[in-house]
Amino acid sequence: MSSEETTPPAKVVAKPQNSAIKDFLAGGVGGVCTVIAGHPLDTIKVRLQTMPKPAPGEPPMFKGTFDCLSKTVRKEGFFGLYKGMGAPIVGVAPIFAVSFLGFGVGKRMQQKTPDEELTYIQLFNAGMLAGVFTTAIMAPGERIKCLLQIQQESSVAERKYKGPVDVAKQLYREGGIRSVYRGTGATLARDMPASGMYFMTYEWLQRLLTPEGQSRSDMSIGRTIFAGGMAGIFNWAVAIPPDVLKSRLQTAPEGTYPNGARDVIRQILKEEGVMSLYKGFTPIMLRAFPANAACFLGYEVALKFLNWAAPGL
Repeated sequence: MSSEETTPPAKVVAKPQNSAIKDFLAGGVGGVCTVIAGHPLDTIKVRLQTMPKPAPGEPPMFKGTFDCLSKTVRKEGFFGLYKGMGAPIVGVAPIFAVSFLGFGVGKRMQQKTPDEELTYIQLFNAGMLAGVFTTAIMAPGERIKCLLQIQQESSVAERKYKGPVDVAKQLYREGGIRSVYRGTGATLARDMPASGMYFMTYEWLQRLLTPEGQSRSDMSIGRTIFAGGMAGIFNWAVAIPPDVLKSRLQTAPEGTYPNGARDVIRQILKEEGVMSLYKGFTPIMLRAFPANAACFLGYEVALKFLNWAAPGL
């Protein structure tokens, strides 16, 4: 036997198992933080994705991200960047609450014991389930938001929509519930793989950044911000093409795309080329880091508060 004592390697303390209620409540807080931090660049993204194709010899409506930003602020003021925020701010708390709830459910469905650490494929699967959970409430909110975001500043009499409730009423009057939910399939095609990538990346970075021997719940604010922001980057790297299809489909006049997203992608590839599927890339990526860093920071802070205030919940 060696005269030197061998110290066993320190182990990373597993993250405490959260209840479904805590996942739901903390996810809602994270969602509100996401909208507040990211909505201005989301408006720019939607306007770039949905601007009409210019006629031969005419310049495009917007030359790029910063041109769209400057024209919007110049014509509509700073708060023009927050157009359409009413719909996501009302819907985002339950959407993110359901998303984090779905991720938690997906993890627990695959765990044999409460403290089992899942593989990255299992985490991706749990994230995809979260995307399924959110689509039912995400799709109509996205449709309303996009229609308001592309509505350029004009006199009150010329505006088609007065606000989120008016959009919902007009859509229902024009085409019933099917019109309100137009783009649901495209939303699902975007959110399932993107949500899987989102949660898997965050979990991977949390494991990577947790100091040896410490609990992941003790991670510093800076590391939480970095992990959350990078999760947003990876999420949108997957989501951009289906997001373009969704935005085009949800903002097109009734009857433009009778076969849904299939017609959209055929038209885009034929008339604009494959790179048009990445329209809005710059504002999306500029938005992805701060918005999702805010989301996970809000989630983790809310979770810590709930663990302190209601440990038995």
